[in-house]
Amino acid sequence: MAIDVEVPALGESITEGTLAQWLKKPGEAVAADEPIASLETDKVSVEVPSPVAGVLTEQLVGEGDSVAVGAVIARIDQNATAGAAAPSPGPAAETAAAATTNPPGAGETPALRGDDTAPVAQAEHDDDQITTLSPAVRRAVLEYHVDPTKIRGTGKDGRLTKDDVIAAAQGKAQPGSPAQAGEAGAQAPQAKAPSAPAPTAPAPQTRLASPAGDRHEERVKMSRLRQTIARRLKEAQNTAAMLTTFNDVDMSAVIDARARYKDLFEKKHGIRLGFMGFFVKACALAAKDVPSVNASLEGDEIVYHDYLDVSVAVSAPKGLVVPVVRNADRMSFAEIEKGIADFGKRAKEGTLTVDEMTGGTFTISNGGVFGSLLSTPIINPPQSAVLGMHRIEERPVVKDGQIVARPMMYLALSYDHRLIDGREAVTFLVRVKEAIEDPTRLLIDL
Repeated sequence: MAIDVEVPALGESITEGTLAQWLKKPGEAVAADEPIASLETDKVSVEVPSPVAGVLTEQLVGEGDSVAVGAVIARIDQNATAGAAAPSPGPAAETAAAATTNPPGAGETPALRGDDTAPVAQAEHDDDQITTLSPAVRRAVLEYHVDPTKIRGTGKDGRLTKDDVIAAAQGKAQPGSPAQAGEAGAQAPQAKAPSAPAPTAPAPQTRLASPAGDRHEERVKMSRLRQTIARRLKEAQNTAAMLTTFNDVDMSAVIDARARYKDLFEKKHGIRLGFMGFFVKACALAAKDVPSVNASLEGDEIVYHDYLDVSVAVSAPKGLVVPVVRNADRMSFAEIEKGIADFGKRAKEGTLTVDEMTGGTFTISNGGVFGSLLSTPIINPPQSAVLGMHRIEERPVVKDGQIVARPMMYLALSYDHRLIDGREAVTFLVRVKEAIEDPTRLLIDL
């Protein structure tokens, strides 16, 4: 009995996604709740589980296709056994069949048949017939340096899959392999060409310069996540009256505190004591003095929050994601560090949920982990401010009349000037600076 596999609910207000990758092939056995495909939405990647145990018999959409919530993308046969789905014919069988029914050049593009001896001019003429490659296949083609026009696709409607590219690359690397022999044949003179007097070869021309190497270009459609990031950031620039104020902070006290207590902290809480805990607590303290930084605009009203939900910018393989640490003002250092570490881990795995990235009243972005010295971060709407952290480096500063080296960090606060005045922005940043340079303030609420 065939069971339909439907696109699951993807979160509030999300009605469709993109099928990023098939995790199972037709004919393969699947267990109940085992992921068979991954979907990419505006915010997260979601795995599609098999509703039953059985064999994947059909893939109804291809990688890169858009699919709506509730759409059927595959079918599972509960009664079939692995390998029951008919595999696509091998390259030799397909070539033989094509030669029997249609002689070369009779209405079929040789490049799409996988015929390495196809005339170059004909292949170029039929470039527009080559099936569009999915992002995963494009990356594989670029990584393995293979010609996609010379690979027979085994996917739906003859589409190339990532496995096709890898198999072709492995065959090409083996001496005497069919792929290698095909390339040699494409370069050799045609054996059946009629004999004729050889034309007089033109005099050799001297080339003034040779190419410095192959030059490649790749066109990849923007992922839904990348499109959403681009749209929201541009909306922020077009809507908010953004301004950035800067300050620098001496990190000596925080570094000393971490060095003194890191072992005890990790032993007790099972997590390392990082810098983010200090900055989240410092922002929570500063927001009490300057509540407009933790507010938002809705129409002609200002919405003030008596809680601090901190959006923490985290780098993921497919772009920047911003999960939310909720009620950060009421959390301990250990709770903050555990929450951020968990978000970072699951961002790399692509397992963050939509709810975990929804909301947030204030954002902290740490470009310092990538080596950034200074930046002007962009507000994450509908929030009104974002704090940018940067790398720590020793710089000469004056202390008690003496020039000394101190581990310094630049801080940047971008804010919406429609809601936050310059005085308030500067005051907020100074409060953060004071708390970081004297962490005791975090304990006694100063």
